[in-house]
Amino acid sequence: MRISFELVTALQYELRAAQRQLASFKSGQKYVTMKKEHEAEQRRLERKIRSLQEELHRLRLEQLYARQQWFESTDDMQAEYERQIRILQAENTRLYERSIKAEAQRDAAYDKITEMRRENYQLAAELEEEKGKNQKLIAQINKDFENSSLPSSAQIIRKKKIPNNREASGRKPGAQQGHPGYSRKKQTPTQTVLLQPSKEILDDPDFRKTSRTITKQLVNVQVCLNVIEYKADVYRNSKTGETCHAEFPDGVVDDVNYGSSIRAFLFMLNNDCCVSIDKCRDFLKNLTGGKLEISKGMISKLSKEFAEKSEALRKSAVSEMFLYPVVHADCTNARVNGRSAYVFVCAAPDGPALYYAREVKGHVGVAGTLIEDYQGILIHDHEKTFYRYGSAHQECLAHVLRYLKGSMENEPERTWNKDMHSLLQEMIHYVNGLEPGEEREPAKLLEYETRYDEILETGLNEYAYVPCSDYYRDGFNLATRMKEYRDAHLLFLHDSRVPTTNNLAERLLRFIKRKQNQAVTFRSNESLGFLCDSMSVLFLMRQEDDCNLYDKVSAVFG
Repeated sequence: MRISFELVTALQYELRAAQRQLASFKSGQKYVTMKKEHEAEQRRLERKIRSLQEELHRLRLEQLYARQQWFESTDDMQAEYERQIRILQAENTRLYERSIKAEAQRDAAYDKITEMRRENYQLAAELEEEKGKNQKLIAQINKDFENSSLPSSAQIIRKKKIPNNREASGRKPGAQQGHPGYSRKKQTPTQTVLLQPSKEILDDPDFRKTSRTITKQLVNVQVCLNVIEYKADVYRNSKTGETCHAEFPDGVVDDVNYGSSIRAFLFMLNNDCCVSIDKCRDFLKNLTGGKLEISKGMISKLSKEFAEKSEALRKSAVSEMFLYPVVHADCTNARVNGRSAYVFVCAAPDGPALYYAREVKGHVGVAGTLIEDYQGILIHDHEKTFYRYGSAHQECLAHVLRYLKGSMENEPERTWNKDMHSLLQEMIHYVNGLEPGEEREPAKLLEYETRYDEILETGLNEYAYVPCSDYYRDGFNLATRMKEYRDAHLLFLHDSRVPTTNNLAERLLRFIKRKQNQAVTFRSNESLGFLCDSMSVLFLMRQEDDCNLYDKVSAVFG
């Protein structure tokens, strides 16, 4: 009964409210109130629309100002400006559609920051490109015989540099204070002249002769032309008409024959001293007062004659070199009739050396040389072909130090090249400071190897974090190579027979370069081969101490 009373009461209230609302509608007051509320809401919305339009107008003004600023910068960025305009127009469209959202300004700022980053990245990329070009040009300018494999003869005229990384001491050239002096060697006199003092000294009784005598020599060389003329009477048989005469000595065939001394002199002057054939002829002609005028053909054939007559000595040297545990190997280019040719050299420390002339490099060029069948340790300059031969390998650390120096000059911001340069010098000094037969400390060697690996790891991490420039990759290539051929760079630490450089082979190849500069080009591969065979024999002769080189060469021609 109580629930029904409450329900009736609620319905009565609702009925009264509906009646009042109906009365207000009938009287028209409700319509007036609703119209006022609608107009107020309309004015509020219009104010909001005008505010948004002003904001849009302000944004458009900012857009026009920004566009004007971009147009005034440079013509070279015109394409980039057009892209920026399209991006800003799209952004303005999004701002218009999302103008009622509070995040509009923040999104616009984020978009602008993104574009600035893109521009920054593009400018950084262009700057890095220009830095790479500059680095390449600087590396080319600074490349010389101290920081690359270029020979010193290829260096252009510039400020003089001290070779071999030595520092100027500031001392005057010549003998230094405290060093023992060396005088000229006196020769056995062929004539003795006793010099008399002046008449005043002889007539003065106060001057008396002492037991001391001062001796000074004047040394000259005299060249005499020694001509032996052989005569043989001709006998004729009166019955048969046959004629005969005494036999001439060996080598006396033509009317005029040149002996071994002249042949040896011209051979060494042309091949060992790298003097042209014309200058050899002129020199001998002037030396003999114009009496001897040798033909060019004779001088050019001396290398062939010497190589053929000394073949046995060269073959014995080949057999001897197989017994050496370490052999230096290298290769250089030559010119034959305007085409490229190559000269290989194999040399044993304190032993013989052999030259080989080849038309090509690679395994075809190695075929027939000592390297092909050699089973010991090869010292070379990272010639990949040589890695297929021999039992072990040691790379020339002089080249590595020069490459590291080049990396230090062209990549000064990196640290691994400086650390590796110091480590290699320290290891070389340690090995060179050991006495013959002295054992090497295993702990010291382990420390060197550990530091070597750590420095290379640091270097590769540096290149991974900041990649090398496309214009200068020598430093990165060196680090990769030293890691891949680690054992070939550290073999000298464990084997006392292994030297640290390949300087022996490089010094021997300098003769070929000097001869190439003098001859410009060789006539044929055979002539280059005869020259190489002759130089091998000359080197073998120099290894002996029993007599001088000229006598040995004369003996071969005799």
